[in-house]
Amino acid sequence: MHPYCELAFRAIKTYLESGKIIDLPKNAPAELKTREAGAFVSLHLKDKSLRGCIGTFLPTCKCLGDEVIQNAISAATDDPRFMPVIASELEDLDISVDVLSEPEKCEIVDLDPKKYGIIVTCGGRRGLLLPDLEGVDTVAAQLKIACRKAGIDYEDEKFEVERFTVKRYA
Repeated sequence: MHPYCELAFRAIKTYLESGKIIDLPKNAPAELKTREAGAFVSLHLKDKSLRGCIGTFLPTCKCLGDEVIQNAISAATDDPRFMPVIASELEDLDISVDVLSEPEKCEIVDLDPKKYGIIVTCGGRRGLLLPDLEGVDTVAAQLKIACRKAGIDYEDEKFEVERFTVKRYA
């Protein structure tokens, strides 16, 4: 298991078993201790179905390691689409961690759903979709899903688009 995913797993396991939030281990990779970045933690079952996904597109913690710990616990316990993960499910989870680049404004012609994630914004409404998701093969599909998540009418409302890349660890 990649060290980032191992950290996410350990954070979830400890939290579910004791209610405690782990500290970043002293032997964690340097990037986890020094880099600031947004990160998403995704939980999938062995059949590939989504079980939880929570993240931040900009850093909210002092370092990437803390970002992964917080988002892992949130993905397991606070994703409103799912019941909280229980300890007996842990061994059946596949965990991935996506570390995001800083978002940049772009035009729709600059998008590629395999390469870029997107953030759509209209007023105070915002929707995000990670890149390279199964079944999301066109820019239009990517935009429609992100707009739906934000409550933006894809056909009738103007919205701004930002793109970002991710480094995915699984």
